[in-house]
Amino acid sequence: MVRQRDRWAEWLAERRFGGDPEVRAELLEKLGRTRDRVLDNVHQLEGRTLLDVGCGDGLIAFGALERGAAEVVFSDISADLLEACRELATELGVLGRCRFLLAPADELSDVADSSVDAVTTRSVLIYVRRKQDAFAEFFRVLRPGGRVSVWEPINRFGSGFRTSESFWGYETSGLDAVIDKLDAVFAGLQPDDDPMLDFDERDLLELAERAGFTELHLELRADVEPMQPRSWQTFLHTSGNPKLPTLAEAMDRALTPAERRLLAERLAPAVEAGRGTHRLALASLWAVKP
Repeated sequence: MVRQRDRWAEWLAERRFGGDPEVRAELLEKLGRTRDRVLDNVHQLEGRTLLDVGCGDGLIAFGALERGAAEVVFSDISADLLEACRELATELGVLGRCRFLLAPADELSDVADSSVDAVTTRSVLIYVRRKQDAFAEFFRVLRPGGRVSVWEPINRFGSGFRTSESFWGYETSGLDAVIDKLDAVFAGLQPDDDPMLDFDERDLLELAERAGFTELHLELRADVEPMQPRSWQTFLHTSGNPKLPTLAEAMDRALTPAERRLLAERLAPAVEAGRGTHRLALASLWAVKP
C-alpha cells in the first residue's frame, strides 16, 4: 500500500496543476523566473551557506546549489517534501552540501545564531501567523552582512473582487445562492483573518525593519488583466493552496446535483473562453543584517 503524501506535498506535486501537464509546464517556467529573482537579490552565493525556509520541492534551494552555494539548509514543515528533496539531492550528487530541517518559519531553533549567509522564502509567510517572529528568526540566524530575500503574494490585492464582486474573477450574477454555498466552504477553511490575508507589502517592509534589518528594498508588481482560457476540467480540479479543496470537491460538499449542473452550465463557458479578470500582486523584499 502506497502511503498518502501530506497535503503540502500533494498540492505541490499535483493539486496546484489540476492534473494538466500544460498548466504544470507553464507554471514551472514562471517559477523558474521567480527562483532567479529571489536568488539574484541574495547577490553572492559562491562558497556560502543559504537557509531556504519553506523549501517545498526545493526550487530555491537547488537553484542556490547550482550557483555554487557551499551548503544549503532545506527547511520545511512537511516531512514528505524534505524527504523528496533529500532523494533528489542524492540523485544529483549534492547530498553532502545539504542539510534538512523539519521546522516552521517562526521557530528555527535548530539553526545556530549567526550561522548562515542568506535566508530565502517563496510563498511561505502567507502561511505563517507569527510573521514578526519569523523575521526575528531570519535575523538571528544570519551572520552580520547576511541577506534575506523574500518573495510573497499579496493576497489582499483583489481579494474583495474575487469574493464579493465575482467568483474567482468570473461574473456569476443570478447564481447568488449557489455561490454563497461555495463561498461558505472556502471561507470556513480560510477566513478573513487567515495569515494569507492579514498583511500587505507595507507590512513586510515594517516587519523586516522592526526585526533589525537595514538596506531594505521592496518591489511590488500588481497586474489586472483578462483571464487566460482554461480547460473546465483543469479549473475544476485545481486547488488554490494546500489548505483548500478543489472546486470539484467544494461542489460535491456543498451543492445539490442540480446546482452543480447549473454552475457548470454558466461558469464553464466563461472559464474556457477566458471571460474573467485576473488580479495578482507579488512583493519582493531584500535586506541586510548589519
